[in-house]
Amino acid sequence: MNETALKDALTSILSKFPMVERPGWHVHFKTKLAWTAGILILFFALGNVPLFGLSPESMDLFGRWRAIFAGERFSLTALGIMPIVDASIVLQLLVGAGILKLNLSDPGDQAFYQNIQKLLVVVFAAFISLTYVVGFYKPDPGIASLLGVSLQFISAMLFIQVFIGGMLIYFMDEVVSKWGIGSGVSLFILAGVSQQVITGLISPIRVGGWAVGVIPRWIQIAREVAPYEILEGGITFLFEHHMMALISTIAVFFLVVYLESTRLEIPLAHSLARGARGRFPIKLLYASVLPMILVRALQASIQGFGRMLYTRGITIFGTYDEATGSAVSGLMYYLDPVYSPWDWFPGLTTMPYAGWQVVTRLAVDLSFMVIGGAIFALFWVNTTGMGAKDVAAQIHRSGMQIPGHRRSPATIERLMEGYIPKIALMGGAILGALCVLANMFGTLGQASGTGLLLAVSIAYRLYEDVASEQMMEMFPAMRRFFGEE
Repeated sequence: MNETALKDALTSILSKFPMVERPGWHVHFKTKLAWTAGILILFFALGNVPLFGLSPESMDLFGRWRAIFAGERFSLTALGIMPIVDASIVLQLLVGAGILKLNLSDPGDQAFYQNIQKLLVVVFAAFISLTYVVGFYKPDPGIASLLGVSLQFISAMLFIQVFIGGMLIYFMDEVVSKWGIGSGVSLFILAGVSQQVITGLISPIRVGGWAVGVIPRWIQIAREVAPYEILEGGITFLFEHHMMALISTIAVFFLVVYLESTRLEIPLAHSLARGARGRFPIKLLYASVLPMILVRALQASIQGFGRMLYTRGITIFGTYDEATGSAVSGLMYYLDPVYSPWDWFPGLTTMPYAGWQVVTRLAVDLSFMVIGGAIFALFWVNTTGMGAKDVAAQIHRSGMQIPGHRRSPATIERLMEGYIPKIALMGGAILGALCVLANMFGTLGQASGTGLLLAVSIAYRLYEDVASEQMMEMFPAMRRFFGEE
């Protein structure tokens, strides 16, 4: 069987898998807004449905990664967007390396790509659910005794609940992507990170005698702590009481907005209507910050593998702290990202690491994020219809051309090849470095530097998407250029 026949056979089989159909007509802006809001409410509702039969002794696999992968631990949304992200990583690697030869501008190959992605999401949802149940989610003996069933039966019930929750998130992402505004993955990340940041800013709940929110905590400090104690504590005091996290969060917000607005504009002119001119913007963050999820997902998968081995008594790759779930020794310690100032700042670290060990861990994390961010950004551009060839075809179909050059897709593509790949690599590397720096100085609500970058960029893109939808609603002819009709 040749390659084409194999693709057709797989497409016919995978196309029978349930999916959300794309609308065959223009969906009005208010309808898209309603679908998006409805899915967001459903996402929060599912996050408040606890898993039946779960023991209080259970651990969360993702732990500190929650801000990035969305979802609430020990709930129906426990898997978050992890299966979708893992499926995207595998597909991008296969397509980017040329192992899976697909022309994503061809409708047939696009359908095959989407069907393979569906299959991989199911596989990863089942695999991660099994990992949860085998290594981290313990069945409750009390419920098993009450129902008169074995612990293995309760574990099977937990697997089914986690798997179904993961698939629901996949279908919800499909609904938003096809019937709403933006993507479900972005929406879920934005919702989760925003909730953490707001909690870290204004929550009056006290833990260990101090308010969780930075605003009520510093009001408390102003009332109960003498000024000389603050001066004596210095920067360590500011770290401990989240003032540095507040400053870091504000700085990241404005820096990401600045980077999002930085762009190179390619002049365009209409081939028929003289005087009609325009510009094609290539943003510095052309690939957006979503490739950062792929890099962090790869790191999370490595740590998840290490933790699973550790729970089975295999410590050759390193050991983990039972309370925090972080690697504390071995290879996994150096591969574990820096989450907060408590992982590296001399006055805050609790483990007796040598200076060279901390520096090595920082260097590995920075290298992983910078190099991985650049590579995944380039893969993202080439597999999501944002590459030079796709952009050239889009500009040519719109009737535009680059002044001083022949009006042909090949000419436009050659010009775009000089800009798009380089800008994608540069933007990915910058974001990777910024993620690590934000983690080093901390963020409000422990949202993580990556989570905060994602939230700010997603909010900015969502604002642009809403403005674009409103513009196309007012001027229907513009939908042809953007491929909406």
